[in-house]
Amino acid sequence: MARVLTALAFGLMLPASAFALPVTFTTTLSGANENPSNESPGTGTASVTFDAVFRTLALSITFSGLTTNDTAAVIHCCVSPPGNVGVATATPAFFGFPLGVTSGTYNQTLDLTLFSSWNPAFVNANGGTVAGAEAAFAAGLNAGQAYLNIHTLMFPGGEIRGFLTPEPMSAVLLGAGLAGLAAARRQRHRSS
Repeated sequence: MARVLTALAFGLMLPASAFALPVTFTTTLSGANENPSNESPGTGTASVTFDAVFRTLALSITFSGLTTNDTAAVIHCCVSPPGNVGVATATPAFFGFPLGVTSGTYNQTLDLTLFSSWNPAFVNANGGTVAGAEAAFAAGLNAGQAYLNIHTLMFPGGEIRGFLTPEPMSAVLLGAGLAGLAAARRQRHRSS
């Protein structure tokens, strides 16, 4: 029992960020998701894992059937669906993204502490710092206000896109973590 109480006491002293879990967001990319929508036969899927502790964004993207070669692949933030908004991540594409193709895969982890991971305009619009850009992006991502977009020669405004939503298990874990944190804080408040 003493070990349990010691572990609980230690846990209550940890900062809230120690309880943060990576959250995975997914989407299906299509022309129908563009605004305005288009008749592209292109399709794709994307999984984006945001880790607030390590300050990274892991991307796993697969796409095929684009009408012409792609010219950009980015995440736009922050607007409610089905709106359009400026680019948050580096332009014209994520570092190492396959450009000049009609299909491909991409797996990479971005370091969100680096200025090169961001669109300078997004940094400037959010306090002029990488930390400000990261905070605005995290808030937009968690609010369902970020979309991944692949642009092509035929559709320079975007051929296929999709708004990022949390995976069901990530949402459950995030909710459980927040509930546990709230319970720990209530217990600490009662003990004081």
